Amino acid sequence: MFVLTKRIFRSGWQGLVRDGGIIIANIFIMAMAISVITSLFLFRDISQFVIQGLQDKVDVSVYFKYEAAEEDVIRVREAVASIPEVKEVNYVSRQEALEKFTEKHGSDPVLMDSLTEVGVNPFLASLGIKAFQAYQYEAVVGFLESPQYDYLIEKIDYHERKPVIESIYGLTSNFNKAGIAFSVIFALIAVLVAFNTIRLSIYNSREEIKIQKLVGASNWFVRGPFLAQGTICGFFAAIFCFLLFTLLTWGLDSKAELLFPGLGLFSFFVANIWMILLIQLVSGIVLGVLSSLIAVRRYLKV
Repeated sequence: MFVLTKRIFRSGWQGLVRDGGIIIANIFIMAMAISVITSLFLFRDISQFVIQGLQDKVDVSVYFKYEAAEEDVIRVREAVASIPEVKEVNYVSRQEALEKFTEKHGSDPVLMDSLTEVGVNPFLASLGIKAFQAYQYEAVVGFLESPQYDYLIEKIDYHERKPVIESIYGLTSNFNKAGIAFSVIFALIAVLVAFNTIRLSIYNSREEIKIQKLVGASNWFVRGPFLAQGTICGFFAAIFCFLLFTLLTWGLDSKAELLFPGLGLFSFFVANIWMILLIQLVSGIVLGVLSSLIAVRRYLKV
């Protein structure tokens, strides 16, 4: 079995050397197909990063009445934090709200004079609530609007922010759907391009295949060298694609950081380097073998 496999791969390699120009074109086209598949993998995670960034910008603020005791506010915070839909709850006391206002508007004499004239701290204690998904805010607000908290809560700004929250939810939902659609379309294009390229390469060997069949060669004996060629082409295409994406992610890292702060394109690539390499190798070899298997089938009917 080992000897037969070695002979098949040697025959396949000799065919690659003989058809050098065509094989280089095959490797290049397959590398493009693998690049599309790799891009889809990267796009999926980058799109999730962007979507999460949009969702993290959305929150709902709950303002408590001026006379509400701090222990009551803490109790509400703990109750809200226990809701499954809630990702994060930040408590801002009246004193912290005053300090933040002073820090932000300290250079504005009109606002600071107005604050001094009031004579007391006019700010209310509040909770900043973040949900896991935009549509979950409805359930969180419904919990807070129950009668047991009426005597504590002054205002919930959800209804003012609802149009923005719904817009972000619609945007992220459409973004996910568009990502799935593009992934399917480009994956199909990649497969078809690779298949047609290898089919043209095998077309040049159609007479050789017919002669082998006429002298009694089995189908798998004829297929073997072409499957080996597909495997070799897929392997070299994957290695070329891996080196290309390493350079691209390194070169585009700073530009991606400007568009999406905190993304770290190259660090993401390095963190997933073995998964990406595995995807590229499997994609290249599977594309090469399947395309060769399908393309050579029509010439076996002699």
